[in-house]
Amino acid sequence: MSTAVIAPNAVVRARQSAPRLRLTRRGRIVFTALAAAPFVIAALLLSLDGGGAEATLDADDTAFVYVDVAAGQSLWNIAEQHAPEQDPRDAVAQLVKLNQLPSADIFAGQEIAIPATFSR
Repeated sequence: MSTAVIAPNAVVRARQSAPRLRLTRRGRIVFTALAAAPFVIAALLLSLDGGGAEATLDADDTAFVYVDVAAGQSLWNIAEQHAPEQDPRDAVAQLVKLNQLPSADIFAGQEIAIPATFSR
């Protein structure tokens, strides 16, 4: 029978192969700064003033004429009546945008706002 001899240094080396992770003071500061950076950036973005709108009681110079749509009438006819010197395509586009219409289709009885800048 043979006896194996284990060197005492072998056990010590096995324990020393997994050192503990240690952070220095500078490392802790850097780690904390990196962890806090997203929160600081979010706070800065939220604190920026986006130039919010300011409500006033000043009267707007824009005046409107309201027209009730008759049966068989279209925006093209209304544009030709109220803005004869303008291109009807441009006038219809302005009316659609002003009245927030989904399309140029209108129906009888509908009330349409027409800018007073359109001349008769």
